[in-house]
Amino acid sequence: MSTESPTPPPPLPPTAPPPPVVLPGSSKKKLYQAIAEGKSPVVGDHKEAQLLLRQREGSFRQDLQWALFNKYVPSLIQDGPQCGLVALWMAAHLLQHPLAMSMESVVHTAMQRGYTAQGEVFSARDMALLAEEVCGCHAEHLSGGMGGDNSSRIVRHLSAGLPVLIPYDEDFNHEPCLRSGHRAHWAVASGILLGVAQGTLKGHFQADPALPWLLLPRDAPCWQGAAVEEVYILAKQGKSLRYQLWPLEALERSNSQLREMDPKRAADGTAYVLPQGGLQVGLAGQAVLLHRQTDRDVNPAQSTEQD
Repeated sequence: MSTESPTPPPPLPPTAPPPPVVLPGSSKKKLYQAIAEGKSPVVGDHKEAQLLLRQREGSFRQDLQWALFNKYVPSLIQDGPQCGLVALWMAAHLLQHPLAMSMESVVHTAMQRGYTAQGEVFSARDMALLAEEVCGCHAEHLSGGMGGDNSSRIVRHLSAGLPVLIPYDEDFNHEPCLRSGHRAHWAVASGILLGVAQGTLKGHFQADPALPWLLLPRDAPCWQGAAVEEVYILAKQGKSLRYQLWPLEALERSNSQLREMDPKRAADGTAYVLPQGGLQVGLAGQAVLLHRQTDRDVNPAQSTEQD
């Protein structure tokens, strides 16, 4: 009788993995979501802006002095038509520390108050009211366009380290474009690049070690200087982790011509909240400047409505 053990049977083939679970209402990732997946934003007040400026160094006038002001805001990729709510969430990081506000609470409050149905915000006035409620801040609703005196107000505000929420038409590379409001989008501006006459900037500024032509504020002064010749806005929006640098004039033109909702979007059967008078009444020529509550006592002339 043999004492050898029987040969064990070959192992069973591995079972096929279960099919992926598809949740009701879920959809494929948008291109901007796929691009952002697995990447991290560059952190710091000036670091990413310096990278942008180095890439575009030859496009800035050499006969001007250039000063950069910025306060870092975190990045958040939007899920659906939530660009305004995402911009507000990002802006809140300059107003609260530590931040206790979740994106879910922003969306919930906006829906509860009737400012949105899908996450969209087509009214700067509603955005100002929402910001005051969820951030505990003072929101200044700016109207009448982003030029003239309003341009000076925006420059002072950003140089003081405070955010501005700006609606505009977004091109495919996220830059401002002119589509009559068909690609209406929100961004949060957190900084500015100013070009001024040579010899204007003294005392409170120091040269950047990597870019000697670029001056950084030594003690973060609010800009009260002479006339500015060129202004670039440093902003983030919900379709990229990266900062964008746009000429103020281009952003102003895009902001001023937000006249109508994209007809295809308006006819897609989805419910949206539009103000009486439509997009032009709700967004054109408007922005929202956010102030800390403690700053309101410093400048009592500020009001929620600024015409």
